[in-house]
Formats: sequence, structure tokens, C-alpha cells
Amino acid sequence: MDAISPTSGLHPSTASGAAIHGGRRVRATTVVAVRRDGRVAMGADGQVTMGDTVVKGTAIKVRKLKGDRILAGFAGGVADAFTLFEKLEEKLERYPGNLTRACVELAKDWRMDRYLRRLDALLVVADTSHLFIVSGDGNVLEPDRDVAAIGSGGSFALAAARALREHTEMGPREIVHEALHIAADICIYSNASIQILDLGDGTPPAPPEIGTEQADDAGRTAPGENA
Repeated sequence: MDAISPTSGLHPSTASGAAIHGGRRVRATTVVAVRRDGRVAMGADGQVTMGDTVVKGTAIKVRKLKGDRILAGFAGGVADAFTLFEKLEEKLERYPGNLTRACVELAKDWRMDRYLRRLDALLVVADTSHLFIVSGDGNVLEPDRDVAAIGSGGSFALAAARALREHTEMGPREIVHEALHIAADICIYSNASIQILDLGDGTPPAPPEIGTEQADDAGRTAPGENA
């Protein structure tokens, strides 16, 4: 997994699929994304937990952005995540067609802005060419093997998705579906009410053109609930 940090450049990372944000383990959800052969799928369970109580079982935690060209999912505070989605859309407007730059600029603001740094969430962002985990500590992680997972069930989903991607011919949507079901069977903070979104027609993405702008640095629930 590569880490694109706005403050430290491109470097290897040992981050696992389990979500850790600001020193606190982000609980109460599983989000997983898989890219393969020009397609990308992202899905999440529907459980929302407040403390030790399940308050909702059919929450929506993944959505499409930028004219349905970007997939985004979250773990953590719902209101915080929606604020970050809005900020990400602003960056996508500023840097059209450059998801890497948009994510790096969001991570910079998230870490440096006095208001944004208090937002408690973790994001997975993807299109058919890129897949990133964006965190509030200033990191933009590009996972190995085109599989990313966050949340309390993230490690289980990550292991399942990697195995299915490497040892079967299943498509991204099918891999996400099976990985989420496996995580739901193991993680008490995730359930089997699953939503999956996907993009792509199966055409492998073209390599970036020479001179394409790169990042300068290598680098429905109620507010207050955690998903």
C-alpha cells in the first residue's frame, strides 16, 4: 500500500485494512472497494451504532459524486463524512479529471484547517483508474492489489476481497458482495444489509498521457451517529 502524504511525500505504508483515525479505531461499519479490468465497485453494510446500541440497519454509506463518475464511502461520523464529501466535490471541481490531486488537496485541508481537523471520519474514494483511502492525519493511501477496506469489519473484508480477486474470475461487484457478507458474519458492528455501487464498462483505463498534471506532493442517518 502506497501512502501519498501532503507533508512527507510518497512512501511505503504498513496501514492495514482496519480503519484507525486520529488514534481511535473507527467502529460500526464495513466499507470495501475493488477495481478490476476497467471496473470498480464499492459497497457497505447498513448498520449504524450509537455506543452499544444498534439504531439503524439500512443506512446508506456509499454514494456517487461528480456526475456519477466517482464513488465514495465512509466510516465514522455521518455529519462529518458528508461535510468531507462536499469538500471533496469542491476539489474535484477545481481539479477536474485529477482524482489524485483532489484527494491530496482534501487531505491537506483536513489536516491543516482548524475546523476540518476535528471531523472524525475515514473515506474511500475511487474511479475506474484510481482507488484511495483518505484520512484526517494528512495521508492519501493507494492500496495494493486494487482492494481497499475500512471500518471495524475492514480487515475481514480486505482479506476476503484480496483472496477472491486473486484466485477467482469474479467481477468487482461480486467480490464486494461476498467480502461484505463475510465481514458481517464476523464483525458485530456490521450487518448483511448491503448497498453496492459500481462504475465502468469493463474497458481497461488508458495510461495517463505524458504531461498530465499530477499532485504537487506525493501527497440516511442523523448527525452525531457513527456509521
